[in-house]
Amino acid sequence: MRRLTLFLKGNADLRDSLQVHRVDGKVRWNGINQIMRQEFPGASIRLRHEVFTRSDALLQADGIVPDGLGERAMALGPFTLESQFSAAVFESDADAFVFSLQPDAMTTMWRHKVSGRLFYPYDVDGFAPAEREWLAAHYELAGMLSAAESMRNFEDIIARIQARRAAPILIYNVSATVPGETVHSLQGLGETFTTRIRRFNLGLAELSEATGVSVIDVDTVLARHGVDQVKLSALHLTAEGHRLVAAEVTRVLADLGLFAAGAG
Repeated sequence: MRRLTLFLKGNADLRDSLQVHRVDGKVRWNGINQIMRQEFPGASIRLRHEVFTRSDALLQADGIVPDGLGERAMALGPFTLESQFSAAVFESDADAFVFSLQPDAMTTMWRHKVSGRLFYPYDVDGFAPAEREWLAAHYELAGMLSAAESMRNFEDIIARIQARRAAPILIYNVSATVPGETVHSLQGLGETFTTRIRRFNLGLAELSEATGVSVIDVDTVLARHGVDQVKLSALHLTAEGHRLVAAEVTRVLADLGLFAAGAG
């Protein structure tokens, strides 16, 4: 049996489509291996998933939690200190790597006032007052990334991985359609979510042209099947939406030859 290892560097969009999607504790979609068992019964996929704060933070990561952070009692949910500062993706011998643009488009980081190291205080509003005071004393808001900054960071990430291992790199783009959105004039609105996502998706298309990485075109996949039918909100999909994305990942991996006999 051919067994592949995928390193997933992303958040709920990767986990729910490729690993497992649960609603109220019940499995609604059981991930990419559900497709593999039907279409490629001689192969299976092992998944390693790490959360992803943002591309600029990943480039800083060296596997070491900065001094001071480890001593704090901060509830960081899935964004543990170990995962935030992990450099495992640059050391992995995975058969393919899967990233998502969503964190770069959505996440606001905090920067240490002296060292410049980035940190994501997940659910900062839920921190105890003493922890919020400590954070404000040592860190400042780093702001959002632009699409151009994100693409430069991803170019460096790709180069670091490819310098060590000639493995395919796949990157999810983001569906730009928001169910129920009715805006028809953007005057005075500034950068809307839809406009921002389109800028990032265009940047990713240009990055693919320059580097050869594969785009998992979530935007197009969902649009073909009717966004209102497969999206619950701006970022959350139905189980069918996750199945469609997983099927696209499977198609791309097959097209890259990863399921062929002797591949790897």
